[in-house]
Amino acid sequence: MEQTNHKITIYSTSTCPSCKMLKSYLQEKGFEYENKDVGEDAKAREEMMEKSGGLLSTPTMEIDGKVIVGFDKEKVDVLLGINSHA
Repeated sequence: MEQTNHKITIYSTSTCPSCKMLKSYLQEKGFEYENKDVGEDAKAREEMMEKSGGLLSTPTMEIDGKVIVGFDKEKVDVLLGINSHA
């Protein structure tokens, strides 16, 4: 069951444990996302800092124009309409 009605971008690094958890969580819930590796891509790093208010913190994600810094599962669930009371 693919969920494609949300635009999700994740700014991450390959060594970030929270980034891996976030990506696994989204895959488990059936969401597609664009991953930008800020460790490898300077342009993505600048984009992330612009969106996060200057923070160099991973994961930073953008869901439909709203930015979340860190893996805040509750905020992710709210923005994606995931019912976590299952």
